[in-house]
Amino acid sequence: MTSETKSIEVQKEEVKNAVARAIEGTGDTVNETIDATKSATVTAIRSVGEVGESAAKASADILTGAIEAANTVGKELGKTVLGAVIGVIHGTAQVTAVSVTSLINVVRLSIAGTKSVGQDLGTVALETAHGAIVSTKGIALSLEDAASGVAQGLILGTRNVAADIGLTAKSAMQGTIIGASEIGGDVIMAASSTARGLIKSTAETGGDIATVAVSAVEGAIEAAKGVGVKAEDAATAVATGLVEAAGEVSESAAKTVANAVETTIGGVKVVVKAPFKK
Repeated sequence: MTSETKSIEVQKEEVKNAVARAIEGTGDTVNETIDATKSATVTAIRSVGEVGESAAKASADILTGAIEAANTVGKELGKTVLGAVIGVIHGTAQVTAVSVTSLINVVRLSIAGTKSVGQDLGTVALETAHGAIVSTKGIALSLEDAASGVAQGLILGTRNVAADIGLTAKSAMQGTIIGASEIGGDVIMAASSTARGLIKSTAETGGDIATVAVSAVEGAIEAAKGVGVKAEDAATAVATGLVEAAGEVSESAAKTVANAVETTIGGVKVVVKAPFKK
């Protein structure tokens, strides 16, 4: 074990302890988790040279440490994941630019850690997307890029651990819409970008694009109703983004996705517009 690795493991353990105290106490779990993970992320990334896979792994370890704390205590998983994702992204931004690639890698690697402690991947996916979108306020990464990147990372991570990509797609879409609404962002654009990211990674890994497409539309419809956006508008934007992204893979993929989503889903008649205009 190198001194570098040991340093990151110490950081992870300190995060676990700090987050566990926050959960068990009477304070604000989200903000206390943000503080703990942000500080640890800055230290960890600086120790591995600020860039590349090593930095992503260090950040993912910090995020996983927070999730393990929620597992140990047995509550507050959603708030812990939300705070941890925000803390990790803001900590990364303090040291270096947060790129789509780095976001994909952090999320992908974090899912493996989440699976290893038996946590609810649906909740983790939703709050990871929620946290990533909220984090765009105040950093250089755009809402559109964050939505696409976190969706890709979630699918890649889920495929790596052989979990339910349909559940991940639905949860990712819900978290994105909630987060975009929370910061006053363009909900429809964020939802469409998430759809593109979901299809891109699903196609790359040989996953079931029809299942992901239907699940993404279901998530959009459910989340839109909760944030005051017309479900029909959200469904149309997501369905169109899904088909357009699938079309970049192949004409056959586009037809598969269109056939899957151009129906009534969740009580909403879904229409695909071509081309979709923001």
